[in-house]
Amino acid sequence: QVQVVESGGDLVQAGGSLRLSCTASGSGFGNYAMAWFRQVPGKQREVVSCISWSGGHVYYAESVKGRFTNSRDNAKNTLYLQMNSLKPDDTAMYYCAAGPQIQVVVTNTYCGAEFSVWGQGNQVTVYS
Repeated sequence: QVQVVESGGDLVQAGGSLRLSCTASGSGFGNYAMAWFRQVPGKQREVVSCISWSGGHVYYAESVKGRFTNSRDNAKNTLYLQMNSLKPDDTAMYYCAAGPQIQVVVTNTYCGAEFSVWGQGNQVTVYS
């Protein structure tokens, strides 16, 4: 089983960009579907983007389509979230999650929920 750690969160002005990284340790990163979630205090955690084990299918929440890009490098055991045109509404704790590919279905229009490995989160704050 993998363990994951996020990095790259920061304070950024609206309209700016950030890139989050999620580095996995352990074995079999390429056997996992991966996802980014975010949560604001007092609100339910929401999915931002999911990516299949190969990177061939990527799902985006409507709120981030066209602004965020989710990608992975299986050779480096790393997941990325490139965030452009950031808005204050993007302010949240961002979490990386992993789920076995045999359990988590990811298509370009759907993301399954069976993510079983979670990082500790990385804060992104966007100010206007």
